[in-house]
Amino acid sequence: MIATGIILSKKFQADLLIPINLQINSCDQNLNQCCELIEMTSMIQGQLFTILNETSQDGGHYAGVETIKTRLLPWLGAWFSHATSGRLFETSLSLNQDSIEKERQLRQTFQLQELQEELTSTRLELDHVQQDLKASRAQEENSLRRLDHLNDYEQQIEMLRDELSILDAQKSVLQSRIARSRSPSPRRMRSRSSSPLPLRSCSPGRARSTNASRHAFLVARFGDIYSKDRFDAERILRMYINDMEMVQRIIYTAAVESFQAAKMAYRQFKMRVRKTLSIGHSGPESLEDTVMDYIVRHEDLYDVQASVNEVIRSMNINPKISSTPEFDFAVISSFIRELCRVAFSMQTLTPPLDIAFGMDGELFSETKYHRSVDSDYTAALVAYHVWPALMENDVVIVKGEAVTKRGALWSHRSRSRSRNRSVSPLLSHLSRSRSPSPQRSGSPRH
Repeated sequence: MIATGIILSKKFQADLLIPINLQINSCDQNLNQCCELIEMTSMIQGQLFTILNETSQDGGHYAGVETIKTRLLPWLGAWFSHATSGRLFETSLSLNQDSIEKERQLRQTFQLQELQEELTSTRLELDHVQQDLKASRAQEENSLRRLDHLNDYEQQIEMLRDELSILDAQKSVLQSRIARSRSPSPRRMRSRSSSPLPLRSCSPGRARSTNASRHAFLVARFGDIYSKDRFDAERILRMYINDMEMVQRIIYTAAVESFQAAKMAYRQFKMRVRKTLSIGHSGPESLEDTVMDYIVRHEDLYDVQASVNEVIRSMNINPKISSTPEFDFAVISSFIRELCRVAFSMQTLTPPLDIAFGMDGELFSETKYHRSVDSDYTAALVAYHVWPALMENDVVIVKGEAVTKRGALWSHRSRSRSRNRSVSPLLSHLSRSRSPSPQRSGSPRH
């Protein structure tokens, strides 16, 4: 008998036909025959599984798995779940487990490949994002560098503009000085001041366009007078006066009187200019702007010598700085002249600059004044002033200097009373006017 490649011997075929008779045969005979049948069928099954393995190997590593799962495994589970042949069960289970494990490994391989592909794609996207970020950061840094350079250029341009404006203002001051050095005597200047003003051409809007630069220049010049010109005036005065307090009082009074005289001269000069320009004024600018532009452009027309004479006249009748009849305040006329020029120019600013009002015995203000080195720092009242504070709209922009001492105010008043008893201010003024000047008497003169 030949079936699917399996050849059965005649004895095996005969044995398969042996009847099992429970009534005739004994129990042992029937059991022996059953065992023989099981042994023969196990041999057949072994050959069948061998053929099954060889057949499945011909189709490849994973061929025939579905057939075994759908047909063989259910049949084995239904009929041979309690079979004593462990080798057959183990062989089928091993095949099942191998197929499941290989399928699981295959799925894991596919999943791993997909994850690797996703990871590679993510890394590429990340690289692109990083490159984009680097490019954006580089562009931002480049833009910031360009902005810094642009800001530096703008600052340099503003500084150059300010320097140009200051140089322009200095040029105007030098030109005015040259014009004054070539001007005639004070008498001729006074006679010229009463004549109509010359109508010179002037650039429109000059007062406003140069206001900031002129402001900076005049404030700096005021500081230079305090730190340099003032000491030159002190040295001249010490040739005639031994009292240092009196010297400082004279210089302070000269500064105050110079501002008063310059402001009065500015008001008169402005009235004359307005009167002259109002006759034929026409144009987009207001009359006030035109007047200011004219004054800024032609400050050399200011009769500074008349202001100097007015300052010296006021100082001669000031009882606080009365001195010997032989002394003449004209020895510091150059100092007074420079103060008058600066004070006059400060009136052309918008807003104008002025000095703070000071009075002996007033409460010392830290915001207005510095204390002198010889001051009593515990004293609360001002004994006398050394230099005035510069103000702009009641705001201090340059501090002055004052002396604070306990009891110094009362001692100065007693000295003033003794001087007033001996020589009256009027007689002292008459004596000065009649006495020769220091230059004529052989005394040094600045």
